[in-house]
Amino acid sequence: MDVPPMKTMRIRPISERDRSRISEIVSATGNFSRQEIETAMELIDEALEKGEESGYIAVVLEMLETTPTVAGYACYGPTPLTEGVFDLYWIAVHPEAQGRGIGRELVAYVEKDILARGGRMLLIETSSREDYGATIGFYERTNYQLAARIKNFYRPGDDKLIFLKEFK
Repeated sequence: MDVPPMKTMRIRPISERDRSRISEIVSATGNFSRQEIETAMELIDEALEKGEESGYIAVVLEMLETTPTVAGYACYGPTPLTEGVFDLYWIAVHPEAQGRGIGRELVAYVEKDILARGGRMLLIETSSREDYGATIGFYERTNYQLAARIKNFYRPGDDKLIFLKEFK
């Protein structure tokens, strides 16, 4: 895997100008239904409108080549009614930018930010569908442990997988 030096990337909070690109990224992955894309964008809209008071923290990773281009994003936040537990609600990298370490950089940023906020655990929920195999492998390679599997959660044959990482 060819990973560009970090100086060619920048992670920053989302701004209004990123909304259409985030929608494009979520759509381009091909993994999400229309309803799931709408839900992802609702979280982005909440984060843009209310900031962290929304319960959502959203960041984008820009490639700083000739023209800065948003290549991926993450949306996460504290889990209500817990102490130091956070959820990673969405993470997506545009298919044209996958395999360049962007997902790893986003996860590392999210983890560092959660630690700075006093977080102790990050949970990630995903589907067990075959087309999520690369996503599941990504979480395993970034040292997340499968904590739970809820059979037939999303629909028959599509389990909900919950990955977690505890921070010491």
